[in-house]
Amino acid sequence: MESPLRFILFFLVVGAATVWVHVYLYRRLFRDTSEHRAWRRTGQVLLTALCLPLLLSWVVTRVLPSAFFLAVLSWTWMGVAVYLLLALALLGGVRWLVARTRGHRGLEAPIPAASPAPGPEPLPAPSLAELSVTVPPPTVDEDRRRFLARATAGGAVLAASGLTGYGIWSAFHPPVVNEVTVRLPGLPKALDGFSIVHLSDIHVGPIIQRRFMDELVSRCNALKPDLVAITGDMVDGTVRDLGHSVAALQNLKARAGTHFITGNHEYYWNAGVWADALTGLGITVLRNRHVTIGDAGGAFDLVGVDDWSMRHGPQGYNLDAALAGRDPGRASVLLAHQPSNWDVAAKAGMGLQLSGHTHGGQFFPFTVAVSAIWKHDAGLFQDGDRHLYVSRGTGFWGPPLRVAAPAEIVKVTLLA
Repeated sequence: MESPLRFILFFLVVGAATVWVHVYLYRRLFRDTSEHRAWRRTGQVLLTALCLPLLLSWVVTRVLPSAFFLAVLSWTWMGVAVYLLLALALLGGVRWLVARTRGHRGLEAPIPAASPAPGPEPLPAPSLAELSVTVPPPTVDEDRRRFLARATAGGAVLAASGLTGYGIWSAFHPPVVNEVTVRLPGLPKALDGFSIVHLSDIHVGPIIQRRFMDELVSRCNALKPDLVAITGDMVDGTVRDLGHSVAALQNLKARAGTHFITGNHEYYWNAGVWADALTGLGITVLRNRHVTIGDAGGAFDLVGVDDWSMRHGPQGYNLDAALAGRDPGRASVLLAHQPSNWDVAAKAGMGLQLSGHTHGGQFFPFTVAVSAIWKHDAGLFQDGDRHLYVSRGTGFWGPPLRVAAPAEIVKVTLLA
């Protein structure tokens, strides 16, 4: 019961936050900018129409995969809404700070000391200057308040549109190639310079399809890898709908072949069926097992585990099963979708772990949130002679946005 309860709690929290954001956007973009009833009613209808599909998209796509494209449109709006929220909060904060500063300046103006009045004579009437410093400053009139609300809303819309446009362009831009070198403990000299092209989180689906995959394969082949490793979350859909697009992976050229492990998203779309389909394409699927790469002249073990989130299920992360029967003295590379459990894997002899899952946050401000949540959010990490590389992902998921976390293809060169 733990998993359904956590899902329900997550949905309630995210749902409440989503509703709050849309109420806030209505107030700032529509209610505060005009008293016209038609304008406010338009805002209510529009924000409700944008909010409801976003709330239902997570469930609908499980029941009606054909509705996934509509969900992507809703998730695109989610990205826009996030940037509208940030822009409105920032501009509103500036307005508040300016108003606060002006208010303090008015209140802190020096008050002239009154001259003592001799005898019982009546006090003189206060001068106009004295009245001006004792009376509170006039409040901003309604026209000025409305003007500032419209200026803030307009600025927020422009800023959100610009960031969203850049994020969409970046998401569809070819992934950058990052090359890293790792000294792998125990690697034979015969394999010095062995190269692995690491792909992760491609998320083939209603938007990322065959054209994207053909270009991705071409870019990978240009790197002339010895081996290709795909660390999960490759698909968001069924074999029937996405088989043609995924089949492009048959054209990958690597003398040691292409190897795949499951991510959490494969479980959403029947991981077993996808494992069989990939095996049919000539891809080696490592589900809690290992294979030896090389020959008598020099070799290392490539170890693959299922996704960490399914570790309590009948078929999930099982490092012990994956390591069973291997020579502990042989060099090893572990493929694990999530960077979780790296410390345990390193102690078990894994010299290098290749992971993904985090997307590096994918787009700001989630880049900051992921960095705070995950100890190993993206990039290369080292602990003694053990290494971990966490990919930002090769595609995107949810909002088709990439801001401050570009997609990547990673080429890892192993050194003896």
